[in-house]
Amino acid sequence: MDKQKGHSTMASNDLLDPPGDPQPGDLIEIFRPAYQHWALYLGDGYIINLTPVDEGPAAAMSSVKSVFSRKAVVRMQLLKEVVGGDSYRVNNKYDDDHTPLPVSEIIQRAQVLIGQEVSYDLLGSNCEHFVTLLRYGEGVSEQATRAIGAIGLVTAAASAFSVLGLINNRSRNRPF
Repeated sequence: MDKQKGHSTMASNDLLDPPGDPQPGDLIEIFRPAYQHWALYLGDGYIINLTPVDEGPAAAMSSVKSVFSRKAVVRMQLLKEVVGGDSYRVNNKYDDDHTPLPVSEIIQRAQVLIGQEVSYDLLGSNCEHFVTLLRYGEGVSEQATRAIGAIGLVTAAASAFSVLGLINNRSRNRPF
């Protein structure tokens, strides 16, 4: 439980609890089939989030295609429409390490950006970076950090296999 607001901060595999009652400025984590989408709650059922430039407002980064977009549009949408058939929760998971800005400032910063086109990069400027930048004044994304770690692991493994292949090829080609 989040001590400050009493919101559930359950693990992502524990989706049986209700998602909580979002308050303005809260981070909303939406569980898509292959990834998590992030939004910021504005109030009265509305959120602000990033959507792909080439898709309609209802897309709300819900397709896997959106993960590979290079541009996004900041949109204000109804939370229930963005969530659709997926589940969500209030997740202000960085509050222990980052001090949230005053709610009025978070909302004001968010409202200025509605309708703006922004660059999007899965690893460096994704939807989680966007909403944490609004809430804390600093973009943070565990999702991107995990992806970078996985890419590093795959690269290291590929390099190791490449070196091993080179060693095996050299030993097979020896005349003795």
